[in-house]
Parts: sequence; C-alpha cells; structure tokens
Amino acid sequence: MKGKPLILVVEDNAANQMLAREVLEQAGYQVEVASTASQALDRLKTFTPALILMDVELPGKDGLSLTRLLKSMSPTTAIPVVALTAHTNLQARTDALQAGCVGFISKPIDVRTFSARIEEFLAPNG
Repeated sequence: MKGKPLILVVEDNAANQMLAREVLEQAGYQVEVASTASQALDRLKTFTPALILMDVELPGKDGLSLTRLLKSMSPTTAIPVVALTAHTNLQARTDALQAGCVGFISKPIDVRTFSARIEEFLAPNG
C-alpha cells in the first residue's frame, strides 16, 4: 500500500517543526523540513512535495517572497503552498493569497484538526 504524499514544512522554529512533523507523520505523511528559504530551495532540487507548508516569517527571504519565487519557477509552480502564520487578520490572509498560497493555517497549529486541514488542501480542487 502506497503511503500518503510528501509534505515540505518550511519553518524556522524548531518546536513548530517538531510539532508539525509529528502530527503529519502520525497521519501517515512523509515529511521533510527546511528552516530557511535557501534550505527549502535546496531541498526542492532533490524532491517534489505534494504540498508546502510555508511559515510567513522566515529569516532572510520571508515565506511570501519565497512563495512568489516558487510560483514563478516551472518545476514548482504547480505545488500548492499553504501559509503558516500567527498573524490571523484579514490583511495577512489577503497577502498570503496574493503571494500564491492556496490557503492559510493559523499558528499555533491545532493538533486536533491539522491533518484534516492538510487533507482538504491535498484533495482535488481543494
């Protein structure tokens, strides 16, 4: 039986990385983690995830700038990107969608609903 898809978590906070990885792996997903935009770009040279969870506030190049870059490059343009951020106001959501994100998950993540939200983003027409 084939496992669930690979997800790239781009997150600079170690505790958030560990929590996202643990919840996703318990749900059966394969998970790779990057702490910076440059690490994410390096990882994307070696695999193509089904979904990218993107922290909006990364050191150096921020997550929305990285999302815009990924959406402009043919190998990564079709990969859905979901913004992860503690900023939950309408402007933050609008900025994420305008950068090319398909959706938005607020931090701290709710471990009870996180994997179900991921399923929604991975569903056809999700």
